[in-house]
Amino acid sequence: MNAAFAWLFDPEHWSGPTGIPARILEHLGYTSLSVLFAAAIAVPLGAVIGHTGRGTFLVAGLSNGLRALPELGLLTLLVLLTYVGLLPVVISLVILAVPPILAGTYSGIRNVDRAVVDAAHGMGMRSSTVLLRVELPNALPLVLGGIRAATLQVIATATIAAYVSLGGLGRFVIDGNNAGPGSPDGYPQMAAGAIVVAVLALVVEGALALVERAVVSPGVRDAARAGRSARMRRRPTGDVVENPI
Repeated sequence: MNAAFAWLFDPEHWSGPTGIPARILEHLGYTSLSVLFAAAIAVPLGAVIGHTGRGTFLVAGLSNGLRALPELGLLTLLVLLTYVGLLPVVISLVILAVPPILAGTYSGIRNVDRAVVDAAHGMGMRSSTVLLRVELPNALPLVLGGIRAATLQVIATATIAAYVSLGGLGRFVIDGNNAGPGSPDGYPQMAAGAIVVAVLALVVEGALALVERAVVSPGVRDAARAGRSARMRRRPTGDVVENPI
């Protein structure tokens, strides 16, 4: 670890097109693009399924099926079918990011208080208006929770981009592995790359938590927290444990 930190804090590794800041920007670029495409697919799909109650089998099927795919094997197959470039990497990461966003959106819509939805219908709102102006705002904590989970998974997995000669923080891991244990840029570089990925994930998680706190209204946030607490206090039989306080 001493060698890893020595490599990490070497000023030479913090400048130029192959330095740590440049690799972080590349890594965040792959992550942002993949999560954006995944959200564009999963949020509308999860919202419609949760709102209508139709096609619920797709949520479990897609979530379980896509999670079972090996990312590196999928990337290799896509490279063979297309070409070595950004497209196979983005497709692989989108497939990784869709399940948590889809599950979070679906769960968020289904967990909205039915009395609130019925009241919206009673006021004469159309079904699409109820979804957009009532259900989605109330489901926002779980939707954003799914996006946060997907983002962290993509950050950890985007290192595979280096496997097909792209950039990102995976470049340090691949190059360090190729250099071998006897090289000063071997295992220390691999460990330093892993450390940077972990720190980046923590920083992004904190930033997304602040974004969630800013965009979700306090009432909805408190209701979601109360709902989670109530579910945690339930017995397996469904009985609610009395609050000991």
